[in-house]
Amino acid sequence: MSWQSALACWFLRRRFHPHTVQSTISVEHARKMTAKRIWSPRIPRGWQLSEQYGPTASPLRGEWLEPLADSTRLAPARTILYLHGGGYYFCSPRSHRSLVFELATRANARTFSLDYRLAPEHRFPAALDDSLAAYRRMLAAGTPAGSIVIAGDSAGGGLALATLAALRDAGDALPAGALLLSPWTDLAATGESIRTNDGRDPMFSGPAIARGAAIYLGNTAATHPYASPLYAEMSGLPPLFVQAGSTEVLLDDARRVVEKARAAGVSVEFEIWPDMPHVWQIFAPFIPEACKALDGAAGFVHQVTSARAAQASSAISIA
Repeated sequence: MSWQSALACWFLRRRFHPHTVQSTISVEHARKMTAKRIWSPRIPRGWQLSEQYGPTASPLRGEWLEPLADSTRLAPARTILYLHGGGYYFCSPRSHRSLVFELATRANARTFSLDYRLAPEHRFPAALDDSLAAYRRMLAAGTPAGSIVIAGDSAGGGLALATLAALRDAGDALPAGALLLSPWTDLAATGESIRTNDGRDPMFSGPAIARGAAIYLGNTAATHPYASPLYAEMSGLPPLFVQAGSTEVLLDDARRVVEKARAAGVSVEFEIWPDMPHVWQIFAPFIPEACKALDGAAGFVHQVTSARAAQASSAISIA
């Protein structure tokens, strides 16, 4: 563990973890603290940020990060639809810019960070509906499905997987793959690591997981496959790339999805990073492990979109 990641763990344990051991969750407090601590990095050189937050922006409400037009630069052949974390009730594209900017530039991918509706004002399935609508709008605008990777962290990672399952069930063209960073996939909170890593996780206490789930679920069963994609059928999904930290209370949310997906014949790359906090990638570029993790994630984006492009080219040649 680098000294930078050790410092991040110390900060999380001191400033964030104490709020997760309380018996109730204050949505208002979580949103205020997040807004207070948001650090917005500079827009990468050679890229432009387009904010779409007006009343007419839906379903693509959020932020586009795209390379500036340049005759010497080829337009990106890939697109990332990014779904931020935050338990479905706080955070935003702005809070996740450090992660999204680093991922987009490493993958050389135009990236849209979706500002999906949050609970408790908008409970399940509002976030899923927004994700599906955004993806379908991309396709309608002419973006090939095989050039898209859906990515997300924590709740956004679970939402990315749920989006894949819902798209498959509806018969939509599927993206090239999905990138899941410390995904929250089991809102029933049955993972063994919720207990075994309680006290080891510098960010969350184990009991906080079920309390957070109730805010999003409302009257929906915690095992609904589109709310908790651990319980979804995995067959027919595109390749997955999953990263999680060894001390996370949500480690088994990632591990069990990986096992179930592989058993269903899905191609999965899975990395468990020793002693990394929940969604450590958001600390890029300050934590070396965050940069290395995002390098691997960007490599996956290149790999799966290139494979789909090659398949499409072969199909055209045969035809």
